[in-house]
Amino acid sequence: MNMVTANDLKLRGVSSLEEGLENQHEAMITVRGRVQYVVMRVEQYYHLRETELEAALLEARNDLIQGNSTTESAEAHVERVFS
Repeated sequence: MNMVTANDLKLRGVSSLEEGLENQHEAMITVRGRVQYVVMRVEQYYHLRETELEAALLEARNDLIQGNSTTESAEAHVERVFS
């Protein structure tokens, strides 16, 4: 993964990020030699979010198939969760 220093980001701005993302999906930003942040293009972010949502949907469907679910009214749900 490409590294971009905070100082380089401060001096060169977004162009340093563009360079860091030329051949990779993510670039790490280091602050005082330690990795503090990861940046990516918005298309990559949307792809990751979609993947997370698909995984959550698959998990919910598996819970339903295995009977790990409850059918109840909203009032009963609130009572169960908050009591």
